[in-house]
Amino acid sequence: MKSLNYALVSSLCALVIGVLLVVWPDMAVNYLVITVGVLFLIPGLVGVFSYFSSVQKRRREGVRAIFPVVALGSALFGIWLVLMPAFFVTIFMYVLGVLLLLGGLSQLSEFVAARSYVRVPAGMYVFPVLVMAAGLVVLFNPFEAAMLPFMVLGVSFIVYSLIDIVRLVRFRRKTAVPDIQDVTPIEETKE
Repeated sequence: MKSLNYALVSSLCALVIGVLLVVWPDMAVNYLVITVGVLFLIPGLVGVFSYFSSVQKRRREGVRAIFPVVALGSALFGIWLVLMPAFFVTIFMYVLGVLLLLGGLSQLSEFVAARSYVRVPAGMYVFPVLVMAAGLVVLFNPFEAAMLPFMVLGVSFIVYSLIDIVRLVRFRRKTAVPDIQDVTPIEETKE
């Protein structure tokens, strides 16, 4: 019975996470950037604090201590990510949109160039055009495009949890002990 309760609780948690991701995908994007910021901030602070904690010891030993510029940069970048997550999401989406647009254009030009020596089916032009269209959508609506993967993830969580709840309710194993009357005795064979 404990495994049924655990599975049901985990399915309900997945359902709640899925609903939250579908309802507020913009918050999920921001929290992802904030998490990345914290992952830059913590090692940076550890590096800076370890420098300041050992600088006196190194001076007494006559060892020249070099200031950890990379650790300081990491900590400052982490603080910037934590304080301004929407700014970084927008910049990243613009870069992604430009890359998609250039990638689609590059594929189209390669197909046009390939036409001079080989037959290129018309269907091959569809995919580069779709990639370019995706790049344009991202460029003109970057924050909405950033939320789409989180919405897909949320829908996936919802579908997973609902299927798991149906599995738990409908296909659970019967663990009841059979009645004594239901058991037939084994007949001995006479030789």
